[in-house]
Amino acid sequence: MPTSTYIHIFGDSTITIWGLTGRERLLRMLATHTGIKLSDDVESIPVDATVLFLNANMLFDARVLAAMLGFDRKVALYSQEGFPAAIRTDGSLATQVLRSLDNNPDQNYKFALLTIPRIALSDLSIDYQHNLKKKDPPYILPVTAANRTLLEQELFSGSYKGVTDLVTKWVWPWPAYRVTHWCVRYGWQPNHVTYLSIVLAVLAGAAFWYGFFGMGLLMGWFMTFLDTVDGKLARVTVTSSRFGDVMDHGLDIVHPPLWYIAWGVGLASTATPIFALGFLMTLMFIGYVGGRLCEGAFNYWLATFDLFIWHKMDSFNRLITARRNPNLLILTYGWLTDQPAFALILVVVWHLFSTGFLCWRLLLAWRIKQSGGTLTSWLQDIDPARDRDILAVRIFTRAPIQLDTSYRSHNP
Repeated sequence: MPTSTYIHIFGDSTITIWGLTGRERLLRMLATHTGIKLSDDVESIPVDATVLFLNANMLFDARVLAAMLGFDRKVALYSQEGFPAAIRTDGSLATQVLRSLDNNPDQNYKFALLTIPRIALSDLSIDYQHNLKKKDPPYILPVTAANRTLLEQELFSGSYKGVTDLVTKWVWPWPAYRVTHWCVRYGWQPNHVTYLSIVLAVLAGAAFWYGFFGMGLLMGWFMTFLDTVDGKLARVTVTSSRFGDVMDHGLDIVHPPLWYIAWGVGLASTATPIFALGFLMTLMFIGYVGGRLCEGAFNYWLATFDLFIWHKMDSFNRLITARRNPNLLILTYGWLTDQPAFALILVVVWHLFSTGFLCWRLLLAWRIKQSGGTLTSWLQDIDPARDRDILAVRIFTRAPIQLDTSYRSHNP
């Protein structure tokens, strides 16, 4: 039977980041891990047990926490400012380490912490984030009243996918940041936002069906905005759930083609009804499903990462590929220019073109694998700080956060 890792959280900061103190945030992050036991009484921990001390006065990257839980030896992780952030030791030294962290004047206690090898973030094996299609540098940051706003911005920015569509990347962040703050202030949970998104998705589809394109677009764009907010709210407050994730992603997959069908039906009540609607919708489904299959086949059979982070061109393609937001831009253009039928035809054509491009990329990747080659993501070989002069790096990654030197004078 695998042994448990005992967790002791020290530090008493009451400063909240996105509504959570450091202790509350750590407890939520730890809840996603197995094989751990929380301990407030260090002296009761068995001498042969593994103990991990975590500083609640620091803001932890989830990847750093996972790396510290995965170590199989004694290590002490310190922040760039020189503060102890996480110490992994055993029960025989736990009491001495705690006394040392409490600045006990007894030299024996201080010596216990000094015997544990120090490491820095650069010593952790942390790669790019597959689920968020990005490579951001890991962090552990001191929490002070002075840098509270900066840390909230860092957490929010870090919750975004690095490679996504142009609307989500450049239009939604500013309003989403403020609406996410509103949700935290008034106790809205991510699932509440998702439920509202579902209602708006249905209402938008109904509006398209009856030819009320302007109203449908308004609700559709609001729905896509909330689709951004619920994910960001879940990540910054560490309230992601399996049910919410399935519900959110299920909605994302199901509703776009239904909207396009509803738009086509709605054209029957306008002055420009569309002919051969069934044929057009068949082509749309071929493009829509084909694109998803290309992405799935690449990730399942050929590589451990997403197709859109293979080469830089694939990441740029993701900005405009035939997903919901780029297609909504086309439909909005059609409504504004009084060409709703032409807009729907463009959506179908764009689906087919995008899927054709993905098929070419999939075939190329398959040929490389067949010839014994290896597929690697372009994110694997770049440094977000060092390579800022490269356009793709500037667009799809973030530079490490820079705290003002005055912040570092505040020992957390």
